[in-house]
Amino acid sequence: MSQPAESVIQFLDPRKFQDPRTTADGDPRAHVRLRELETLWICTGTLCNLECRNCYIESSPSNDRLVYISTDEVAAYLDEIERDRLGTRTIAFTGGEPFMNPDMIPILDDVLTRGFEALVLTNAMRPMMKVADPLLDIQRRHGDRLTVRVSIDHYDRDTHEEERGPRSWAPAIKGLHWLTSNGFTVDIAGRLFSGESEHAMRLGYADLFRREHIGLDAHDARTLVLFPEMDARLDVPEITEACWDIVGTSPDAQMCASSRMVIKRKGAAHPVVVPCTLLPYDPQFELGRTLAESFVDVPLNHPHCAKFCVLGGASCSG
Repeated sequence: MSQPAESVIQFLDPRKFQDPRTTADGDPRAHVRLRELETLWICTGTLCNLECRNCYIESSPSNDRLVYISTDEVAAYLDEIERDRLGTRTIAFTGGEPFMNPDMIPILDDVLTRGFEALVLTNAMRPMMKVADPLLDIQRRHGDRLTVRVSIDHYDRDTHEEERGPRSWAPAIKGLHWLTSNGFTVDIAGRLFSGESEHAMRLGYADLFRREHIGLDAHDARTLVLFPEMDARLDVPEITEACWDIVGTSPDAQMCASSRMVIKRKGAAHPVVVPCTLLPYDPQFELGRTLAESFVDVPLNHPHCAKFCVLGGASCSG
């Protein structure tokens, strides 16, 4: 018996996303130009205390394909921003779990001492709590420019743990309580993988915040960021130059128009720059060692470009 049409999985046509210049149909592929480097993302490394079911960067306790970046390596990019007056306002950190990087506290201190704003993505579990005292010291000195984004994938414990693994809920909620009770600026990252509407998701998170006495507004899109689910195996339309008017958005609204990410590959002598947080492994998106080298047009030649950014309207910066 055949499956109902709505349950049939449509896998990506292998002809798609092959040529950075044209789509499988021969149309000119859309490109995005960096208009301003508003946010520089730093991948702190792909090691994580969790192994989530659908992690876009495949973080786990054993994945060290992207290794820990050092204080001096980050400082070199901060120096470049200051020397070349790039106008970057925010330095954002993702992993892996950033607080597993042994240099995370000095890196964060350097960023904030220089006057940048900082955004740290974390699961708020044991790695964060192990550095609670120095992190609290940083908050006391620089808290007006530090935001901690906690990954709570769903407002329901069981659904959250389907994605993040058993026994991942209680430590995350405990860490969230610690952050909010100590005056940190906190926002939440959720995932649209349960099939619910965004409105229903926000109502669910609002109920969670009430039950837990957490003073966050689930209806504020800056406080609760809900990301579209991504799976590069599934079919998605390619984005052509004509799509901007059809979709009702513009190149300037895409993440790679205002951000770049620094990564360090295992065995590499130095870090490199890629367009965004979603494309750390594909070599076609390696833009060079310096930020200056990364000021080039980026072809939207990956399923994540279409699904997450153009059609999903999402940005990791919130």
